[in-house]
Amino acid sequence: MGAPRLHIVDLDGAAAGEPVNMDVIAEIAGAALIPVQLGGGIRKMSVIKKLLSAGVDRVILGTAAAEEPGFIEKACQSFGQSIVVSIDARDGRLATHGWKKDTDIEATEFARAMAKLGVKRFIYTDIGRDGTLTEPNFSAVFEIISSLRRPLIASGGVTSLNHLKMLKLLGAEGAIVGRALYTRDIRLKQALEVINRL
Repeated sequence: MGAPRLHIVDLDGAAAGEPVNMDVIAEIAGAALIPVQLGGGIRKMSVIKKLLSAGVDRVILGTAAAEEPGFIEKACQSFGQSIVVSIDARDGRLATHGWKKDTDIEATEFARAMAKLGVKRFIYTDIGRDGTLTEPNFSAVFEIISSLRRPLIASGGVTSLNHLKMLKLLGAEGAIVGRALYTRDIRLKQALEVINRL
């Protein structure tokens, strides 16, 4: 329908600390006619290599970024634009291990530290709004975009065309839309036409 990219999360992998659904992921990446990005339990260089070889275009790192900054620096040096860091925040602070573990790390501070290590692109998810069909945390998205000046994809609570328009106006590179597609609050083709006209 014109989506520029497919976003996949291996939820089992996020909980287990390593991707669990590799066969399905490889199948999807091989069948998709658009680039695929994947997150969920990716914490080793060998796994990044395996995923990129399987046809995944971008690998999303979350817990590994919070716990092993040296790993992120090495991954960015080795794989460049294929590395994306996910900022998963609850009340402005980072959550890790599939959102099960809260930290005292402030989201904007974390993003700045990751940018210094060579991260070129970020995904920001407001955990409290993810899957709620409410609205994105616009102020947090704007704060991170303006402090980073790096491409940022917004996620969590995106439910309407107005939300997508606002995110674009705030400078978001893109938005992850999940539940709103299933409920038909957002119709993909129409949304893309509207956004591409802005």
